[in-house]
Amino acid sequence: MLGVLLLLFPFFEWLEDFRAAKDHTYLVDSRFLSIRNFARIAISASPALMVAIGVTFIILMGSIDLSMEGTVSVCAVLFAFLFLGMGGTMGSWAILAIPGALIVGAAMGFINGLVHVKLKIPSFMASLAMGFVGTGLALLLTGGDRIRVEDEAFRSLLTVRWFNFPIMCYVALFGLLVAWFIQSRTTLGRNFYAVGGGEELAKASGLNVNRVRIMGFTLAGVFFAMGALLAVGRIGIAETATGNGFMFVSITAVVVGGTALWGGIGGVWNTLIGVLIVNVINNGMVVIGLPGWVQDGTLGLLVIAAVVLSTDRRAVSFVK
Repeated sequence: MLGVLLLLFPFFEWLEDFRAAKDHTYLVDSRFLSIRNFARIAISASPALMVAIGVTFIILMGSIDLSMEGTVSVCAVLFAFLFLGMGGTMGSWAILAIPGALIVGAAMGFINGLVHVKLKIPSFMASLAMGFVGTGLALLLTGGDRIRVEDEAFRSLLTVRWFNFPIMCYVALFGLLVAWFIQSRTTLGRNFYAVGGGEELAKASGLNVNRVRIMGFTLAGVFFAMGALLAVGRIGIAETATGNGFMFVSITAVVVGGTALWGGIGGVWNTLIGVLIVNVINNGMVVIGLPGWVQDGTLGLLVIAAVVLSTDRRAVSFVK
């Protein structure tokens, strides 16, 4: 998939040149292959990467999590309320709203995992229900209103740039490195692969699969909360709709990146490539002026193609 990502850049550059020539609007400089546009792609990808990393841990276990939109929304809203209620500036007690949001995300994930494991409800159904709970709670708290977070220090996630890229991009990179460390250097990360590679075998080897699943959903909730913080930092607003769109983008990115839906194969670096592919395609289609329905249809076809290419159909006797 890295090759696909690298090919997208000259492809969209060619499309941009072709469209400019067709419309007789010759460009002196490329709009697509520019540092400003790369920064725009990175800004869009940062919150999505955090959410997609959380989804990656769940899919590695062979489960599915559809709660991200509700979790992101409620974490964003509660963060904004706590931040404004505790001073409204990063130089005050309001800074505690950041770990507060992470705790809320962890709690949502823990409950999600608990419902899935203890009540023996399929993960997609338990998480979908928790997503609706989160969205409903966010709506109840806000009453449909928007909460503005205008503190300059917090908004510096977007407004302050290092080497032409906003701070939020480096925060997302740090989150990626933490996720990689958990995945590859901790027992919990190895257990994710063990459960996804064969749950019965993992149980036979003495692994507490239920505990691993609960911990996985809890960890995913923390990364969903990180995505919520970056989303609020990007637009300066928390609302019920903050989480909208994250479900499709995150799952698409994980699948396109090469993490197998049946578990045990893939990881966070695959997810990074998947997130970049999705965002580069979205950005490229906007730059060349394609309508929204074409963009949505293209991403849908991309998911189908990724699943087809990543599935060994000779080894699959039936599809559920």
